[in-house]
Amino acid sequence: QVQLVESGGGLVQPGSSLRLSCAASGFTLDYYTMGWFRQAPGKEREAVSSISSIDTTTAYADSVKGRFTISRDNAKNMVYLQMNSLKPEDTAVYYCAAAWRTIATMTAHQYDYWGQGTQVTVSS
Repeated sequence: QVQLVESGGGLVQPGSSLRLSCAASGFTLDYYTMGWFRQAPGKEREAVSSISSIDTTTAYADSVKGRFTISRDNAKNMVYLQMNSLKPEDTAVYYCAAAWRTIATMTAHQYDYWGQGTQVTVSS
């Protein structure tokens, strides 16, 4: 059974850091491009970052470039999103997703599997 489980969310102050983790099971991470998406209340889901399966090429939304870093550990079947200098506008539910493809993509419909999400709230 394919499963993606996110963790690491929470309530933090502006300027803080969080590291989200995504644990994959039921499939081999090596062959999947992985992505992080987020959805804030009343807004559409948006792509945050993606990392390719082959050469770990990454892509980021302009709003998080220079602040967020995506990484993967295929041996552990894990994907991470390091989030620094968090802003209130980063508040959202963050989702991990897996796509059966080799190239990083920021397009949601190209992803095959999704996690349940973890809440990130940035507030003073």
